[in-house]
Amino acid sequence: MPQTPPIPDTARIGRVALRVADLDELTDFYRTVVGLSVLSRSEREVALGVDGTPLLVLQEDTEATPRGSAQAGLFHTAFLVPSRAALGAALERVRVAGELEGASDHDVSEALYLTDPEGNGVEIYADKPREVWPRADDGSIRMRTLPLDLDTIAAASDGAADAPADTTIGHVHLETTDLGAARSFYADMLGLRVQMAGQGALFTSIGDYHHHVGVNAWNGRSEPAGGQGLEWFEFVVPDSETFASSKNRFREADIAVTDTSEGIAFTDPDEIGIRLRSE
Repeated sequence: MPQTPPIPDTARIGRVALRVADLDELTDFYRTVVGLSVLSRSEREVALGVDGTPLLVLQEDTEATPRGSAQAGLFHTAFLVPSRAALGAALERVRVAGELEGASDHDVSEALYLTDPEGNGVEIYADKPREVWPRADDGSIRMRTLPLDLDTIAAASDGAADAPADTTIGHVHLETTDLGAARSFYADMLGLRVQMAGQGALFTSIGDYHHHVGVNAWNGRSEPAGGQGLEWFEFVVPDSETFASSKNRFREADIAVTDTSEGIAFTDPDEIGIRLRSE
């Protein structure tokens, strides 16, 4: 691995792209339940986001088979909202749609869990202030899964029908066939920091965030990613100079990449698509 990792501390998570069977149904779900706006639309693709910033790309493929029960892929896409008031509004939308499946206090964040109509996991969450995040002696984050007081979240709602302008993709959580291979790739090769590992899961971050890429082996996946579901997710760096440096470091790390119209594309050990581009 090169001295400076391919994914620098200035990067962030950008868009997530899903391969879907029913473009209209999935668009309606992410618009009315998650609160995203349609930013562009073609016959086979919809981009959704907030305040002109795309967060989610839906690509229709009616010939793709549903993701198999043994295949690696997406556990959930996590939409980060900026406040408990925005999380309360999201809770209202989710409850109206009858989609709430779970809710947790993770010490660092408060989170709602649901599933879209094609089985893709969704998390909507708000971070707690960084100064209260529990940390180990080495500075890494400690997270737990505790019950969330939904009455308190609901009481904080601002009643917004749409996700606020500063909503982002806070993290992606993946399902892997081999946790050791995932750690080698995301931490050792890409340079993400391991924040927590154990109990069949790995949480890695860019810098000192609690996690940007989570990976788990909880469901015994044994085959590469494929079918409907996650097509790719992306890292975004701040400028073209940083992108050029990162691209060169991919070569130094012997990570195979292909050029795209916006940057480069590569895959993880489970054949999950990943992209890198500049702002």
